[in-house]
Order: sequence, then C-alpha cells, then structure tokens
Amino acid sequence: MKKPKRLFDFLKYQLENPLNKSINTKYNGEWESLSTNDFYEKVQIISRKLIEIGIKKGDKIALISTQNRTEWCIIDNSVLQIGAVTVPIYPTISKNEFQYVLNHSESKICFVSDKDIFDKVNQIIKKTRLEKIYSFEEFENCSNWNLLFENDNKFIDNELNFRMKNVVPDDLATIIYTSGTTGIPKGVMLTHKNIVSNILSASKRLPPMENKNKALSFLPLCHIFERIIIYMYYYSRVEIYFAESLETISENLSEVKPFYMTAVPRLIEKIFDKIESKAEELKGIKKSLYRWSISIADRFNIEKQNKVFYNFKLKIARFLVFSKWKSALGGKLELICSGSAPLQPRLAKIFTAAGIQIIEGYGLTESSPVISISEAKKGGTKFGYVGKIIEGIEVKIAKDGEILCKGPNVMKGYFKDLKLTRKTIKNGFLHTGDLGEIDKDGFLKITDRKKQLFKTSGGKYIAPQVIENKMKRSPFIEQVMVIGEGEKMPSALIQPDFIYVKNWFLKNEFQFSDDLNKICSNNELLTKINLEINKINEQFGDWEKIKKFELTPEIWSIENGLLTPTMKIKRKSIIEKFFHLKEKIYK
Repeated sequence: MKKPKRLFDFLKYQLENPLNKSINTKYNGEWESLSTNDFYEKVQIISRKLIEIGIKKGDKIALISTQNRTEWCIIDNSVLQIGAVTVPIYPTISKNEFQYVLNHSESKICFVSDKDIFDKVNQIIKKTRLEKIYSFEEFENCSNWNLLFENDNKFIDNELNFRMKNVVPDDLATIIYTSGTTGIPKGVMLTHKNIVSNILSASKRLPPMENKNKALSFLPLCHIFERIIIYMYYYSRVEIYFAESLETISENLSEVKPFYMTAVPRLIEKIFDKIESKAEELKGIKKSLYRWSISIADRFNIEKQNKVFYNFKLKIARFLVFSKWKSALGGKLELICSGSAPLQPRLAKIFTAAGIQIIEGYGLTESSPVISISEAKKGGTKFGYVGKIIEGIEVKIAKDGEILCKGPNVMKGYFKDLKLTRKTIKNGFLHTGDLGEIDKDGFLKITDRKKQLFKTSGGKYIAPQVIENKMKRSPFIEQVMVIGEGEKMPSALIQPDFIYVKNWFLKNEFQFSDDLNKICSNNELLTKINLEINKINEQFGDWEKIKKFELTPEIWSIENGLLTPTMKIKRKSIIEKFFHLKEKIYK
C-alpha cells in the first residue's frame, strides 16, 4: 500500500499486515483486545451507521472521554473516513466550557465515555446544537453506542466508498480546542495533510519497532501529541494498550511490559521523586551504592564516546541499581518520548544512562504538533535540547528570539477567528510564542514562553520557566510559579510535595499536623524551603533571585483548574486562586 495521505489510511496500512492485538483496553479488571481486522470492521459499521443517520461531509462530531479507550479510536476513524470532523474535548473542563466548545464548533453528535460526562453535557444540551449523545458505558437515559452496531446496512457501502475516495488531504480533519493557560479556548483547525505530513516526518526519528511492538498510552487522546503517537503506532504495527488512569500506571506497566510510552515532564519528575524518596529509606551500603550509581549517571555523556572505565562502572550501576528501575516500569521499557513542556536535562541524562532513553520533542497544537524531535541514536540527542527540526519544515528565529515555523504541518487557522489567524500566521510562518535558539549542530533549545516573560519594576526581564524548572529539582517542591511582573523583585508561589514533606517530618521527628494549612505555616518546613531556594538562587543573577515565597495549602491539579490536562500550570488561574498570597508577598 502507498504511504497514507489521510488519517484513516494509517489503519488501512496496518490491515496489509494485521495484528492479533492491535488495540487493547481493560474493562472490569480484564484486558480486551481487538485484532486489526476486527478494529477495521467495527470502523466500517459505525461509518455506515453515521451516514445512515444523516452525518454529512464537514459535520462536527464531539468526543469526550475520561480515559483513553478502544471506543475513542473506532469513532475517530469512523468519523474521519466519511469526511466529517472530530472535535475532541478535554473531560475536565466545566459544563460552561463544554457549552462554549460544543456551540462554537457546531457539533451535531457527542460521544461521551461515562455518566459523569453525560450529566454535565446533558445539563446544557438545550443550549447547544447537539442532536444526540451516545455513551460508551451503559446507563439509563442515554443511548449506548452499541446501538450503532445493530441492523448494519451494508447497502450503504457504495456511499461509504464514495465518501472515502472524496476525502482529500486538504480537507479539515479535526478542530482541537487548546486547553489554554489563559483566556477562552481557541479552535485549532488541522487538515489531514497537516497531521499526516507531521506523522511521516516525525516517525523517521523513532527507532525501528519491529519485534518490539507494545506501547502503553495514557496521555489524553484529545491532546494532539498523544493522538499522532497513536497514528504512528498504527503505522508501525505497534500493539496499543490504554492505561486505566494515571493512578494505575505502575500496575499497567507491570502487566503490559511495553517497550514505548509517552510522558509529560511532570510525570517523569514524579517517577524520579518516588525513586529518590524510597532511596532515602535505604541504609548503609545500599544507600551508598544508590548514590554512587546516581553520580555515575550524572556524568553520562550522550554526545561523545564515554571512556572504557566509565562504561564499566555504568554497567555495574545498571546491573545493581538501574535494573530495578526498569523492572518497576515493566522490565522492557526502552524509550520514553517526552513533550508538552521542557524536561530537566539532568533527568533526561539519568534515565538515559539507566537504560531508558528519553527523547524530547517540541511543538504546539497549531503545528500538528511536532516541529523538532530528538533521535534515539548516536548524535541524535543533546540533553537540554528538543532535537533537530524534522524533515519538510522550515524554522527561523526572529530578532526577538521567537521561534517561527513554516511547512505543511502549520494549521489551516483558528475556527471562526480570521483576525487571530492572521496575527499568528504571517507570510506563511507560524509565530509560536516560544523563545529559542538553534546551535551550530542544528539542535533547537527552548528558552521560555514569549508571553510569560515579564519585567520587574526595575526594568529587568525575568524568564519564569527557567527558574521554575530549577526549583522543581528540590524534592520539597511539587509545583511552583514565579511571579513579580511590575514588582520590585521576583517571588514564588509554591505547592510543596506534601507526601515527601510528611516523610521528612517523621524522619526528623518534627511535630506536625495533617492539616495542609498548618503544614504550610510550619517553621521547620519554611526554613528548609528557604535554604533550598537560596541554593537555587546561586545559579541566577541578582535580579532573578527569588526573594520571597508563599506556600499554597492546596494541591494544584487538573480537576481544580490549576493545571492543564498535560500538567502545565495555568498562570492566570493560580494568580486568581492565590491572589491573597501574592498580596501578602508584595504588601
């Protein structure tokens, strides 16, 4: 078969050499698998039914699921191959945001995963253009999606084949509403060509996947990063296993034993924090051996040939210590692709030295999303960089340091917002809003978000993300946001790692309460975090040093609206939530 040109071609491509377990989801404690042939057949049935109930080319179909699952993939392919448009929506947004996105996108049908999502959507259905809601799970007062498999009308095959042939690469495939760290969500219009070109170019940077064909998926499928990875898995004949939730990842890794997975930096940080926390409980030679192994990993050089004696020591460290890491992650994990935000270079170095290579990619929804990605081979990775620009894309750095991108991956535009589209795409170049630089070897480095840069009252620029990434290396700090725009100095709002802090209290025999407010006012903790910040401040200029901080007695999460679904901080929401703490700092 020729290379795919439309998104649904990737599943057809796999059909040429089918898998017995193409796609796998756990229901009621048991894994259920679909072969490539069964997967494809279900897609055809749903496509016929959608045509039968009146879905036309260009109609919008919304998808809202609390977890990744087989049903999502079936609907996605079914909708796309009849020329309709998918509108994936984050499940954690409010019912008012559901109303906005469903109305703005003009969605006609909505597929939901469960009763909780249905209840939220059903409350506002009369204020939208929705004609029908189908649920993947069965409960009263909502049509179950299994109804669509009944009375399959194969006489519609001629119409289905006609529709499929008439979907062209430049047709709109999906509208993705950015979760947004500020403001109203924007509907990013991506065509089949946008995403397919990106998949074909980016996949060249990944290692051969033959005989290593298992992957665990848990990042939201409504996010373009995980979605293109899923299409890549179709293309490379990789068995896809959907994790049940973030909380069950360890268990699912042990069950599936994948070779590949994707992650956001915060998850990698949390895995390492957990390892470090357990290491603190070790004693004697075991603790010394752990620290020695970490010191060996800290000196790992991926750009040059490591010396023979170093490789010997690394081999010992991998056998005695790092093999246990790998075992805890299923035993076969070889590659983690990290995206969505910058990863601490030290973590990329340590995990890669441990035998689990981390490659970083960079992009945004508007670029479908990959602009650059590291390569899992010698000379293909530099720690602290997000790889080289992928094939077919032109990137240049503007005078103010902004990254500009041009290529077949650049979005069609923002849905119903020509003014913003023209502001974002100028002379064919997408203005990313990110600041970066390209080194002599062609590696891209992200320095900060252009919009996040701020000036203190003294006129000095502060790049908050750089400082935040350094601060999160402290085991005491779970989340942090640097503030100080228009103020005389930068300061920080910090959410402590409450689990680590409580263990630290116990270890040092400090008196403490389980009340988070009391923990955040604990003098021993405040003194310790102040010491941690002073160490970090040594790496920055006087104008960048964090002078004051406040601890927030609430965990920042996706559910309470303080983190995006990819675990990035929502700056506007955090400032609003903890405005009283900001006032306390600058009073």
